[in-house]
Parts: sequence; C-alpha cells; structure tokens
Amino acid sequence: MALGTMGKVKNPDPPNYKKYGVPLYGAAWVPSTVINEPPQPIDQNQEADQDPGEGSTQSPAAPTYVVFCGGGGEGRSGIPNAILLAEFDFASNSLSDMPVFKLGIGADLPYRMAVHPSGKGLICSLPKSCKWFQWVKIKTEEVHKQGLKLLEKVLTHLEDVGQQLALAFNNDGSMLAAGGEDGNLRVFKWPSMENVLSEAQAHTTVKDLDFSPDGKFLVSLGSGGPGRVWDLTSSTVVASLPKENDEALGFCRFSQTNDGNQVLYIAAVRDQGACIVTWNTTMWNKVGSKQIVRDSISSFSVSADGKLLAVGTIQGDIMIVNSASMKVQAVVRKAHLGIVTTMRFSQDSRALVSASMDSSARVTIIEEKKKNGFNLWIIIFIIIVAIAAYLMKIKEIKP
Repeated sequence: MALGTMGKVKNPDPPNYKKYGVPLYGAAWVPSTVINEPPQPIDQNQEADQDPGEGSTQSPAAPTYVVFCGGGGEGRSGIPNAILLAEFDFASNSLSDMPVFKLGIGADLPYRMAVHPSGKGLICSLPKSCKWFQWVKIKTEEVHKQGLKLLEKVLTHLEDVGQQLALAFNNDGSMLAAGGEDGNLRVFKWPSMENVLSEAQAHTTVKDLDFSPDGKFLVSLGSGGPGRVWDLTSSTVVASLPKENDEALGFCRFSQTNDGNQVLYIAAVRDQGACIVTWNTTMWNKVGSKQIVRDSISSFSVSADGKLLAVGTIQGDIMIVNSASMKVQAVVRKAHLGIVTTMRFSQDSRALVSASMDSSARVTIIEEKKKNGFNLWIIIFIIIVAIAAYLMKIKEIKP
C-alpha cells in the first residue's frame, strides 16, 4: 500500500493524560500529610539498634496522589459510580495507567467533592445527601511503597438534603459549606457539624461558593442575580456583588496578594466571551475585569500562592493566567475532548489537575515563564551602545 493512501496515524496520548473509564466531575490533590509517613521496614526481624543505613535500601520520596469522582449516574448505562485514586510522578510527568484504588458508590453519582485540608478525608455530594470518606493507609506488594483507600461514613446533618452543587472547607478545615440545587446554603463547624449559617433561599440555585483566606467571609453565587458575601461571625449578608446586564456569574475564588491583602476573583460569561472580574474585599468594589477567552468557562481554579489562575472551557481547552498582569501565560488546546468539568492546583502550585466528562484526567506541570528574551534585548542594547561609543572614539582620533 502506498504511503499516501494509508490512514492517518493517531498520535499516542501523552503520559500525563489518561482515561479512567467513567465521566469525571471532581478532582483534587491528596494532601501530603496523608502519605508523608515513611513505610515500616519490610524485615520485621531487623534489630532495633541497627543503623537503618546499613544493609537497607532507603525508601524513595512519598508518591503524589490525585483523587477523582464521577460515574454514569442512575440507570442501566453500565458505567459505575466511583471515587478513583491515581498516582502522579513529577519526574516522568506521568499519571498511572489505571487507578491505584477504586471505591464503588452504587447507584449514586458523586457529583462534587471537597478534600479536607488536613488530609483526614473528603466529602462527596450524592443526589440526595453527602457522605464523608476517610483515608486509610495500606501497604502494597511493592517494597517500600504505600497506598490509600477510603472508608465511608454517613453525615447525618447532610442526609436527605437534595443535590449539593457546591462544597468547600475553609483553609484550616474548621468549617464546611454546602450549597444546594434548591438554593439552600449551609455552613457548619467541622467536625462537630454545629450550625453556623442556614439560609433557605440564599439563591434560586447555589452554583459556587468559597471561603476567604482568613475564614471570616463566604461568597456564594447563584443562577441569576448578584453574588452575596456572608459574614460568618454574624451569619448575615454584608455585601451584594452585582453583575452586568449580559453577565452570568459562574465561579468564585478568594486569593491573597503578595502584600497580604485578600482579593476575590469571579469568572463570568458575557456576550463577547468569558472574563475574570476582580473585587477588593474591604469595600467589596469591582477593581478590574479582563476577557480571557471567547468560549464559556466550565471550571476555574486559583493557585495557593495566588500567582496563577486557571480556566477550563466547554471546548476542552485550558488557560493559565498570570494574576498580576491578567495575561494568558500558557494554553493547552484540547486538553480534553469534552467539557473541562473540574480543575485544581496542587498545594505547592507546581501543577494543575483537570478532568472531563469524556473520562479523561490530565496533570499540567506549571513551567516558570522565562525572562531570557528580555535579558537578551538588554545585552544587545549594551553591545550596540558600546559599538557606537567605539566608532565615535575612532572618528575623534582620525586627523
């Protein structure tokens, strides 16, 4: 067969992109506190006073795990509902080919997920309730390696509350917020589940929410209408965040600037495309707005160090945005074949995990923006000035 008549060969998927067999709706990094304890020695007969450096193999660095949730929902689609655990290797920039652990959820689709900052576990929203899943360490068959699994626990305060579309812990893990499809907004102390805020009609539907870094405020967004800022000390609304006439508010994330001030970002969709709106958190005024992409934004994340923002689109693209300049720093076209349903920066801001309804997961390592080009222009300028000065000196010497 002639080369020209051969079918087009599909390029292999990169190692940082895997398909795990179920539509994915939630993704997060497993906190390092869960897995940073060294494994026990394989040889249980090793004497207690023996130098661990003698005759033993030093264990490698603890692995990095990412957790996903998703599935096919109710019905007879044959697609399971599950929480998946995958391993990511920074050195080779690769995700594990298959999940290292999989927990079936039965007929209930885990639609949203929030990981506790301390690493104690995670909470998932199911169609009618929320459940808590606790990490349990396990030993694998491989020497000096450990794995994780999850144990399920019922949260009685979040039983029969309907579908929750937004879940979040505050930074120190002392509070949990849940926003429902029915518009109810609930905030609890964690883990006592003591009520902090309960608003039956916070919005028509709660689409997203986030705690301020200091834990004093909670911002919630709904389907239509303005965003709302809640003071968690008084459990009252202290500000309303209006939208433009052609604007639909989608996602909200707090961050902290280099000078220690808090800032709020809201990802919104307008007629001309999607933008990121910046608000100050003292007077709750809008201080900036920048269009990022023409497509609608389907997911949004802010890095822990506050330097980067990430948006995912309905077309499967990912944009990394510099928060200081609001300029797009990197673009991953067709990062996923379907809608980017979720994304989250790692705790050290080194990488971004994303997932899609097409069952794909991807980890994008964040590369530092190089300044070599700027330095090169400085060097060229200095050389030109030096040459000009030399020529002028030669001209003065000639009789």
